[in-house]
Amino acid sequence: MDERVGTSPVLSPYHRFTRDEWAALRADTPLTLSMEDLTRLRSLNDPISLEEVVAIYLPLSRLLALYVAATQGLFKATQRFLGAEGGKVPYIIGVAGSVAAGKSTLSRVMQALLSRWPNTPKVDLVTTDGFLYPNAHLEGEGLLEKKGFPESYDGTKLICFLSDVKAGKRTVQAPVYSHVTYDVISGESIVVDRPDILIVEGLNVLLPNRPARDGRAIPFVSDFFDFSVYLHAAEEDLEKWFISRFMRLRDTSFRDPQSYFKKYAGLDDVQTEATARGIWTRINLRNLRENIHPTMPRASLVLTKGPSHVIEEVELRKL
Repeated sequence: MDERVGTSPVLSPYHRFTRDEWAALRADTPLTLSMEDLTRLRSLNDPISLEEVVAIYLPLSRLLALYVAATQGLFKATQRFLGAEGGKVPYIIGVAGSVAAGKSTLSRVMQALLSRWPNTPKVDLVTTDGFLYPNAHLEGEGLLEKKGFPESYDGTKLICFLSDVKAGKRTVQAPVYSHVTYDVISGESIVVDRPDILIVEGLNVLLPNRPARDGRAIPFVSDFFDFSVYLHAAEEDLEKWFISRFMRLRDTSFRDPQSYFKKYAGLDDVQTEATARGIWTRINLRNLRENIHPTMPRASLVLTKGPSHVIEEVELRKL
């Protein structure tokens, strides 16, 4: 880890680590995932390996276990000071980054690793996709082409959900999203019941709200996070991964009669690549540049991927 260039200090809020430097921080953290577990957890077109888990995820798991234990101790100390009894506050981790960066795999692997620690046996995962407005609403507002942009989410519902979870309420419900029908599933929900850790994954979870004109404080999603991770990659790599994933989906889930994207299932390779590139440029790249990437400096931890999906650099915010 080096924070100096020549004789001048680098003014950065982060400690920067090479892959090898970060891997050394694993210490004696045990590997509790098998290759079978990893195959089940990883997303389409995200070729994560056990070596990646050992080098990147185990040190992160160790760090988070220490942070969670410290936070639990602080909460108990506060309860003693206030003369309060019982209850617990879930530790909330936000995971942000572009479409095709690998957020879903990262979130599921971290959920599996953290749930194997003795002090955090209950780890839940929620994606912000469920808090998108239904397609009918987006279409009526002319926002269907901006799905994934901040204005396409029901931010009030998401903040109320996180507020209830952070307050220690039981059986808090979150809506469910279908990537087959490309819509929120009406009447379905998942229940979050006082977990030790909640992982919240989404494109724009680190985005701040605009200040209120009357000066009132407006909470935003990351106010409820105890820790946050931003998964970063170069734009050209993200585009390549998105197109590759789109072409694989054409041959798999797009062929489902229920799929919103079944119209693409009959395209040839040239047409599929052109379609995917158009969607990437028109929607995902614009969202990345305007909304997602500018939030990277707000993360507690930044993981930077290289062209082969391998994480090459780690930046940890200084306390």
